[in-house]
Amino acid sequence: MRPSADPADRDACDVRDEQPRAATAPESATLHQALAGTGGLDTLLRDLTDRAVLAVEGAEACSITVRRDGRLLTVAGTGGLPNGLDQRQYENGDGPCVRAADSDAEQHAPDLSQEDRWPTYAAYALSRGVRTVLAVPLAVDGETDAALNLYATTEGAFRGSRTGARAFAANASDAINAALRIERERASAGDVRTALLSRSVIDQAIGILMAQEHCTAQTALDTLRRVSQDANIKLRDLCGNLVARTTEGASDRRASQRR
Repeated sequence: MRPSADPADRDACDVRDEQPRAATAPESATLHQALAGTGGLDTLLRDLTDRAVLAVEGAEACSITVRRDGRLLTVAGTGGLPNGLDQRQYENGDGPCVRAADSDAEQHAPDLSQEDRWPTYAAYALSRGVRTVLAVPLAVDGETDAALNLYATTEGAFRGSRTGARAFAANASDAINAALRIERERASAGDVRTALLSRSVIDQAIGILMAQEHCTAQTALDTLRRVSQDANIKLRDLCGNLVARTTEGASDRRASQRR
């Protein structure tokens, strides 16, 4: 392997050579349209990697890295992504996408055959046909580390498109965060529905006990809570069983009367 130039010098050359993309608003609108039609966060992430390959000149494959439960993993990737490109970095604990996620700083390897920052990974990526890597941090709510990883088989593939990659990553972050908010709202709505159903069955059980024991609502609730604790059964489940038995008993009595 030939000695490589200093990474800072390489990046300086990249910036000088780069031509900024003129329009990002249509791209942003397209991403939000994708969000509106998405079937969920997983579908959106896969769609984003496909769109990144189309939007960033020179990109041939894309993946998204996120840290969850203390470890990095790939949550989405395009079909053209060679197996193991991200995983090998996670195993080594270093590489462009690992460093971008960990440091929140963009990582660019314009020619892996000249790369000395990650020699083990560079040799592996070259064996898989990858020559250039660009990893751009993603600002994802609730995730400590995330990155958009772009791959190409030609040297210097992203020298003229890094501004476009950054713009795409920023828009992708917005779309991902919006999807996360939607998922959280759906989860919250589900919690509310569960709470309402629980409240309904508890109220029914209180009414049944009041009628059977000729007691107040508070006394009935206290009784149910005591039985729940003594039997180590959730109050909701105890009340559900009481309501079900009472309903079945009433149905049996009506059937018997019709005979």
